Amino acid sequence: MSKKILANDGIDNVGKQLLEKAGFTVVTEKVAQENIAKEINAKGYVAITVRSASKVRKDIIDACPNLKVIARGGVGMDNIDVDYAKSKGINVINTPAASSNSVAELVFAHLFNAVRFLYDSNRQMPVSGEDKFDDLKKKYAKGIELRGKTIGIVGFGRIGQNVAKIALGLGMKVMAFDPFVSEALIEVDIDGLDKPVKVPVKTHGMDKVIQNSDFITFHVPGGKLITRHEIASMRNGVILVNSARGGVINEDDLLEALNSGKIAHACLDVFENEPRPSVAILKHPKISLTPHIGAATNEAQERIGVELAEKLIAALN
Repeated sequence: MSKKILANDGIDNVGKQLLEKAGFTVVTEKVAQENIAKEINAKGYVAITVRSASKVRKDIIDACPNLKVIARGGVGMDNIDVDYAKSKGINVINTPAASSNSVAELVFAHLFNAVRFLYDSNRQMPVSGEDKFDDLKKKYAKGIELRGKTIGIVGFGRIGQNVAKIALGLGMKVMAFDPFVSEALIEVDIDGLDKPVKVPVKTHGMDKVIQNSDFITFHVPGGKLITRHEIASMRNGVILVNSARGGVINEDDLLEALNSGKIAHACLDVFENEPRPSVAILKHPKISLTPHIGAATNEAQERIGVELAEKLIAALN
């Protein structure tokens, strides 16, 4: 059997070295989406690894009978026809744990941005800071603290529980919703203590979470969860964070609520029309923005590469 792997969206060098040490040839040169099937067959690849950029759909699966493994570096696998691949005997793997902390930390990077207006201040200071310093000081002087506030976590798997760890460490109250999790024991590591502090968190219905939270963050695999109907039941001045999937929050309804003041700020790492987000979203003065970088830390990429390598070696040997 061939031992060639196409890492079409790249792989961390540590993971690549592990695969090569196990006897595999790993090619990281990017192949255009329309040429993936042809390349797999021409070069004799038995596995392909992707992130979110490349898609492995039914057409590629049907065209590549020698493909043994499809691997996703990350959590969501909406860019892979998973069930169809499995029906054809192809092993489909991902790395659900590797990026959890990085995504959770980005949530709080956005929240701190929002409650202290940093995203807008960083836009305006270079333009007006020299001659309108006092005006800007007054404009951004009504920030709030996270401590003591309630964060609602919709989706309480690995990422959601990592968000809870940080929130508890900040002194926040945590409410969570997950149809598959009734309670989780959150372990908060504190430097200087021999053992983590263990905090049990029970989940609630989604309506209760969104109605009683000052901040709401989403960690679900997709779906259209938040429209004007759900927004109407939220607290006035709520802040929403979406680092899960574009479309979880209806963007038209979000803009309407931001303009009315019902939602104070939104924090978005994902968008409905990636890689071409709505201009109205991109330019809105109450939205903190990042270009889908939740898992894009050096530490997470290394963990993803190692986990991918270990799972690929196990699947192909």
